[in-house]
Amino acid sequence: MRFIDMTGPGGPEVLKLAAGPVPQPGPQKVLIRVAAAGVNRPDVLQRMGSYPPPPGASPVLGLEVSGTIAAVGPEVTEWREGDEVCALTPGGGYAEYCLAPAVHCLRVPKGLSVVEAAGLPETFFTVWTNVFDRGRLNPRESFLVHGGSSGIGTTAIQLARAFGARVFATAGSPEKCKVCVELGAERAIDYKREDFTAAVKEATQGRGVDVILDMVGGDYIEKNLRSLAVEGRLVQIAFLQGSKVSLDLVHLMMRRQTITGSTLRPRSVADKATIARSLRDKVWPLIEAKRVRPVIHRSFPLAEAAEAHRLMESSAHIGKILLTTD
Repeated sequence: MRFIDMTGPGGPEVLKLAAGPVPQPGPQKVLIRVAAAGVNRPDVLQRMGSYPPPPGASPVLGLEVSGTIAAVGPEVTEWREGDEVCALTPGGGYAEYCLAPAVHCLRVPKGLSVVEAAGLPETFFTVWTNVFDRGRLNPRESFLVHGGSSGIGTTAIQLARAFGARVFATAGSPEKCKVCVELGAERAIDYKREDFTAAVKEATQGRGVDVILDMVGGDYIEKNLRSLAVEGRLVQIAFLQGSKVSLDLVHLMMRRQTITGSTLRPRSVADKATIARSLRDKVWPLIEAKRVRPVIHRSFPLAEAAEAHRLMESSAHIGKILLTTD
């Protein structure tokens, strides 16, 4: 099979097309003939050498794929050869064939192409477990997501709105803010021109929002706490501006706020299987009803993985970037 190899940690130029053997599924895994793979920020971090794969995971980049099941392990009963699925993977997605735990696969939703479905797993698993499990966002509560035009952001806006929350987002240009509003945000805040804390306070009559999903970190942490309501929850999933902050905890204590967070990749197979079941039962019907959809910015051929990474690093995209094998 063809796959994307890394000549070493570094810039996008280290990504090269290579050939190697097709992997074989273990007892509880499936082999997927890949139609498309999603490109995500963790892939960029792994390429740069700062996010190594967990023990036992493929060193090949790629945390989500869609395609057709080509083979199943001897203990797999829920899938058959020829089934069209999308899957969260521990690695190995930038390839023509990829292994995934059978319990991390979901059928391609009706109304989506198999290629479009590659834009679902990583962001939908991440948003569900962080916004709804850890953040406990409830209907009629208010929600702010930073990076609203990213793959995570476009997913979070749609899901929060679909489940009855009042949604706000930040983004870095008028064009990106417009997309956030079109997807369901009541107010999109251009963080390059506006103070998001002041904008949130104004929009909520001084109350603040109930849940914030943040991937920025750095000095956003204190601003987030000042944007949260009493009993508000801040959920941290990345730290593009740094993980170390100086923080006055008085505000958090006086307003009984919670800071939490998680990373998805190191979690157990069983944990991620639980998230998959929640998505199948609660979110897939929304996708099939066309109330929620993956936002695909651009697809690149597998051989152009380096160009896909350059686009990801530029932050000029809106939604998901994919690699296709055809």
